[in-house]
Amino acid sequence: MKHIQWFPGHMTKAMRMMEEQVKLVDGVLFILDARAPLATRNRNLESLFAGKPVLYILNKADLADEGKTAAFSARMEGAGEMNVCCTATGASAARQIAARIPKLLHEKLARDAAKGVSRPPRLMVAGIPNTGKSTVINALSGAKRAVTGDKAGVTRGKQWIRCAGFELLDTPGTMPPAFDDQLLARHLAYIGSINDDILDMDDVALELLRELIDRYPALLYARYGAEDLSSPLAVYEHICRRRGFLLRGGEFDYERGAKAIVDDFRKGRIGRVTLDDLPAAADKAAPSSQNAAPGGAVEGGSRAGGDAGAQA
Repeated sequence: MKHIQWFPGHMTKAMRMMEEQVKLVDGVLFILDARAPLATRNRNLESLFAGKPVLYILNKADLADEGKTAAFSARMEGAGEMNVCCTATGASAARQIAARIPKLLHEKLARDAAKGVSRPPRLMVAGIPNTGKSTVINALSGAKRAVTGDKAGVTRGKQWIRCAGFELLDTPGTMPPAFDDQLLARHLAYIGSINDDILDMDDVALELLRELIDRYPALLYARYGAEDLSSPLAVYEHICRRRGFLLRGGEFDYERGAKAIVDDFRKGRIGRVTLDDLPAAADKAAPSSQNAAPGGAVEGGSRAGGDAGAQA
């Protein structure tokens, strides 16, 4: 699979805007995707929040492996990283998040109370594209105040939203300038955080199947009846055959197959999947999509070269 890189020009502008606006907020809600809690951590973005209390929200928990989400959450809490595991579209998400905000901002609230200040606290909502920032804001505000969408890069500007007891600053999703770890970059491609238009979706589907064969083979059998798990290409072609994705002459319609496979994953039809592995307990800091040591990438795949493609 080709090397993944996506950092459009508007993100540089967004980072500069956030660097200025963070001075106006009391804390940060950092939205992660529970399916890829390491890949969706942008350390460049987090560096802007130095000195600000941060509440990490592991969103889309209904799509992730429940046991692994609990393990990531516990590890983060143990490292002093307050977090909430939730599904922003669910009825309880707003209550879960709002309940942690007083604890997150307890020092600031105590200082304000001592001074007789009653200004509502302000929080920046940040994260990489398509992790559900706007959906979290809409849940907390009780109305559709922020634009949402399944495509990366929906939010382009800043927007203040008033909620019950606090104010939120919506910000554009921002990627790291470079991906040192291409395995984590692929995880971002699978979940839709990278613009599909710059990707070869055939390769994305093959690499996704490769990881699912390794991590969740039973889910592939349950969803597609795939018995031959000897290679990603074998599963890919089985799905095309089963779904009737065939061209004239009986050739496989790989384009339709890729779209179906990736869409099934993103919408949870394959099952609850977590892509990232919990780092070893001895690790002081979890790797992220741009500061992890290279070498986590798996072997690429493409139709033209059989199932084993060139390493990106």
